Amino acid sequence: MTAPASDDVGAHEAVRALRTVPARPVVDTDAAEAAVHLLLRSFGREPAGSHLADTPRRVAHAFAELLTPRQFDLTTFPNDEGYDEMVVATRIPVQSLCEHHLLPFTGVAHIGYLPGDRILGLSKLARVLEMFARDLQVQERLTRQVADWLQEHLAPRGVGVVIEAEHLCMSLRGVRAGGSRTTTSALLGLVREDARTRAEFLSLTRTPA
Repeated sequence: MTAPASDDVGAHEAVRALRTVPARPVVDTDAAEAAVHLLLRSFGREPAGSHLADTPRRVAHAFAELLTPRQFDLTTFPNDEGYDEMVVATRIPVQSLCEHHLLPFTGVAHIGYLPGDRILGLSKLARVLEMFARDLQVQERLTRQVADWLQEHLAPRGVGVVIEAEHLCMSLRGVRAGGSRTTTSALLGLVREDARTRAEFLSLTRTPA
């Protein structure tokens, strides 16, 4: 086997891409379509009617899309400049499905980290968020999953994740508190342990009133 040229070795060491393939159950859209058909009947609606005839298929495919994350490469680069300040992406759109009522919750996420030996392609912060958001979720778990995953795969000196979201299961039913938002946070490493670093992260992610 021929050894790779030195330039190729250097390029390989410079950029690392971890292929991210989330393990999720395969969605059975035919079964989902049949289930939606029965659901409509249980509410006294006629699925064969002109306006509902294609609704079971549409609903099945909509949920399949909402529950299936896209694959992506987690691209990292060497921190050659020794950058040691906070990297924060704010107001990343987030949408997921509440696992208790199957209703959406939507909002924004703020994700930051203190680089170690490597830095991350910025778009990948949004990709990691989407990977866990496209599932049946609770906001608290989603927040922690994003933080833990970045800590494990990027090995930064600290990670912070804040999510602010409105839950339709709270604004459209039950208490019907329209416009209310829930905020959750997960802080790891120096972002949790060092008071000044924690304060800096939270100030950078604070949403104006």
